Amino acid sequence: MSPLRLPGPPWPDPIVEVRGVRHAYGARVSVDGVSFTAREGEFVGLLGPNGAGKSTLIRLVAGLLAPSAGTVRLAGFDPHATPRRLVARVCALVPQEPRLDWPFTVRDVVMMGRTAHQGLLAIPTREDLGAVEGALAACDLLHLAGRRVDALSGGERRRVFFARALAQEPRVLLLDEPTAFLDLAHQVAAMEMARVAARGGLCVVAVLHDLNLAAAACDRLVALAGGRVVAEGSPSDVLTEERVRDVWGVPVWRGQNQATGATVVLPNVRPVP
Repeated sequence: MSPLRLPGPPWPDPIVEVRGVRHAYGARVSVDGVSFTAREGEFVGLLGPNGAGKSTLIRLVAGLLAPSAGTVRLAGFDPHATPRRLVARVCALVPQEPRLDWPFTVRDVVMMGRTAHQGLLAIPTREDLGAVEGALAACDLLHLAGRRVDALSGGERRRVFFARALAQEPRVLLLDEPTAFLDLAHQVAAMEMARVAARGGLCVVAVLHDLNLAAAACDRLVALAGGRVVAEGSPSDVLTEERVRDVWGVPVWRGQNQATGATVVLPNVRPVP
């Protein structure tokens, strides 16, 4: 039997393709007839209130869940039906709350991103070492490479897991709430790293809650509500006053950042006297 192989470049366009996908947890439908695509070099944000199906959709694209209807294609193959090691050569997922059970160093954790490329003995090659050094440098972690991950701040740990995903050298980068639990400076840094990754040619798809950060960083937004897509397009097209009010249940003022031109939405709430 010949070994399994993934299709190599040139990758299909779009590289992420979701068509009519449905998924339920028992009797609760989480994703219902969702379709969207994403291309290399593009940063796509998935928006919506809690329970809209965003994280489920990310897990479907990563192949961690199987749809009960519809199709998911990642670089032309079915990620759920493909061995995880092969999927990992194309797609990296940074989960919402990454966990480690042992006190590894930063360099050790980033090297874990090379597992899918290594042999049985997992002896690092020159390519592995180069990918790790590049990821550490890209995430400003070289000075922390020898530190234990459990001794880092929350923002630093987020950068470590982002670096691990970059060391994996994927074509698709999936981020599940990359700015959760971070202060403003680290939120901006996380979004900038994702944007730079997309500009470097990766397809980046991220679950996001901050509408203004999404509008400033993403090329395209997909808004979900009740497990369905309610809008898709540029940030200015998706984040209208009417749509934010209907989807999130909050009246907002919409304007424009005069310095960057990005769409801005602010809650239209009267101050307490």
